[in-house]
Amino acid sequence: MDIDNCSTACQRTCEAPGICQDEVCADGEICFCPDGFFMKEADCVPREQCGCYVSEGQTIVPEGEFFVNSGCTRKGVCTNGLIIWDEGYACSPKAECGVRNDIRQCYCANGYRGDGVICTRPPKDCQEIYDDDSASKSGIYRIKPTGWTRSAFEVYCNMTDGGGWTVFQRRQDGSIDFYRNWSSYKVGFGNLSTEFWLGNDKLYYLTTQKRYRIRIDLVTREYNSYYGKFDFFRINDESDNYRLSGLGTYSGTVDERSNPDGYFLRYHLNHEFSTKERDNDAYSNNCAVTYHGAWWYDDCYYSNLNGDYHASLDSYSSIYCYYIPGPNYNIKYTEMKIRPA
Repeated sequence: MDIDNCSTACQRTCEAPGICQDEVCADGEICFCPDGFFMKEADCVPREQCGCYVSEGQTIVPEGEFFVNSGCTRKGVCTNGLIIWDEGYACSPKAECGVRNDIRQCYCANGYRGDGVICTRPPKDCQEIYDDDSASKSGIYRIKPTGWTRSAFEVYCNMTDGGGWTVFQRRQDGSIDFYRNWSSYKVGFGNLSTEFWLGNDKLYYLTTQKRYRIRIDLVTREYNSYYGKFDFFRINDESDNYRLSGLGTYSGTVDERSNPDGYFLRYHLNHEFSTKERDNDAYSNNCAVTYHGAWWYDDCYYSNLNGDYHASLDSYSSIYCYYIPGPNYNIKYTEMKIRPA
């Protein structure tokens, strides 16, 4: 410290580095900080140890930390005792300027994540992924449907036939056992790259956030390909046993009759889902047990796409679809997928 007369000394502090403090002593000699040093409590420290002084609110910003002004239109970082301002700082349209835990900045709205300048949310389905980038390829992505309170989850997006299809079932090689219990079908199982069931909970949240259509692709044991589409598809939640509650107008090649209506799936409309230990069908026994599957059985089925992949030839327990041209047992490939209508 230097010594000077109280009446002539300019005492600067870290709290107000640009102002000479007066009324700090009685007349006479005092100790004060020399040029380039500032009072911090009872010590003299160099400017860079003070942090940065911001006149708005007479705020001291510690070294390396930031300050955002009251309108969230500027953000400054304290660097070597000086505020370096970002004049381009602005809140995202999906954010608001606010103070949380004594920190003012842009904060993303509920359901969005980010630093407040950029706020994003997971897409709700594969259609939103395709809409964002029509060059997106078929593969695994993360989505979060409306109302889904858990973390975003992975799905397989099929970007063919106009793109944006969220796949919820696939059979292709018998590598995954589909003769599962209720909880397995509730949460989903398998491998998204090969065979899987996405999960009835996920399917419920998907099909109730928007109006969806469904496409079902099948390949017979003779390796002939067929498809069926319905312009509406919906299931209810677990309290209603994931009932198949909505099915629209049919088009496609699966139903070979002269006046097709997609009866292979329409037969199951308004029926609840059943598994081997949760019998919700109209059959005197349990369709899931009798036919080695899990489905929206009535008494019992016109399709059994979760049946036994390895069943013997022409077995009623095999993957089956009535009215399909050619052999309707032992189907070798199925894929069920939905897209907004």
